[in-house]
Amino acid sequence: MSERFIINGGKPLFGEVTLAGAKNATSKMMVASLLTDEPCIFENVPQISEVEIIVEFLKNIGSEVDLAGSTAKIVTPEIKNSKVTELTRRNRIPILALGPLLARAREAEVPVVGGDKIGARPVDIHLEALAKLGARMQITKGSYQAWAPDGLRGAELELRFPSVGATENAILAAVLARGKTVIKNAALEPEILDLVKLLQKMGAIIELCPPRTITIEGVPKLHGVSHRIMPDRNEAVSFACLAIATGGRILVKGAVQEHLITFLNVVRRLGAEYEVTDDGIAFSRAVVEGQSSALKPLEIRTDVHPGFMTDWQQPLAVLLTQAEGTSTIHETIYDDRFGYALDLNEMGADMKVSTDCPPNDSCRFAGKGHYHFAVIKGPTPLTSKNLHIRDLRSGMLDVIAALVAKGVSEVDGIEEIDRGYEKIDERLRQLGADITRA
Repeated sequence: MSERFIINGGKPLFGEVTLAGAKNATSKMMVASLLTDEPCIFENVPQISEVEIIVEFLKNIGSEVDLAGSTAKIVTPEIKNSKVTELTRRNRIPILALGPLLARAREAEVPVVGGDKIGARPVDIHLEALAKLGARMQITKGSYQAWAPDGLRGAELELRFPSVGATENAILAAVLARGKTVIKNAALEPEILDLVKLLQKMGAIIELCPPRTITIEGVPKLHGVSHRIMPDRNEAVSFACLAIATGGRILVKGAVQEHLITFLNVVRRLGAEYEVTDDGIAFSRAVVEGQSSALKPLEIRTDVHPGFMTDWQQPLAVLLTQAEGTSTIHETIYDDRFGYALDLNEMGADMKVSTDCPPNDSCRFAGKGHYHFAVIKGPTPLTSKNLHIRDLRSGMLDVIAALVAKGVSEVDGIEEIDRGYEKIDERLRQLGADITRA
């Protein structure tokens, strides 16, 4: 039986919380350490189970990994094993190791993609990019195989969608390739820019050009590095939504305004407040004449950066159940992210999902039968329920909803949350939450 959280909700949360390092940056940087035979030191590494999976993967390859608290030292003097076909847990990160392994060993095999259950996560854009860089590819039932006997070479790539993973894969493959690589229609999320900063410090030549273009001049060798990982902006939004939803006030230490501009505008439109301080951003409900103001309905469309991030719509959905009026969420990044609607509706929400795009806002999922548009009517009080976590982000939604609802909820399957949120129950207790792990 998996572990579960027992949550007694209905209480406002107050206090301070410090962000951990970004999950979506850490794993890619740990893979990037394979590009050099010199030591790489990472600070602000989150203590999450996804890091444990990457450590297992790296050790299988031949890396020496010293993980102490929030600091990791990784050195891979040689690639002892370029073929890793199985891990104790599935994860989508190993596919990013194809480029580094091809650069150093000229061959690679990694397990098929795993990760969150949020719809199809095709890797064809990844594989097309690697093929253009000179890799020969083969997909088996359980792995991706690649060969580059003559090494990788620069090429012009135009991604048909600005995929984060495909952009990262192309960057990691191109930095040691011969010649120049141009990646058009690239993703430019803050985590990608943090990866670019890391690689520049290691000796890579990477230039950002408008519009959405990354140019890379391959170099023969990269060296070791010391790098502090950016704070997790998804954690920041989760804590912000907790503060607003429970009617409390939370100072999210380490939150970076630049990373959250789109979300901060949504906070104001919602009728909530934020205050940028020297060490973070504080979030709260707006107060009018001594009373917490009502939340306003919103129309949200997820998009690639700098649009509203797909990982932000789940915690926001809890807030929209408490807004006065009809809100909508149009999900345009993943085709199956509204499974959590069942949980919210069981708790008393009025949320309906549809395969149709909203009027005058067609997206790439139009006419394909994917449930990617939601209508939420509020306000509706939430009542406690027993919930089972589907994936990482909707799992955090379950926790937030349980903390908003009056009464005791049990949330099981919390290993999904542990994969991406560092010691979340301990940090929530410091804010006054009544949550225990059982």
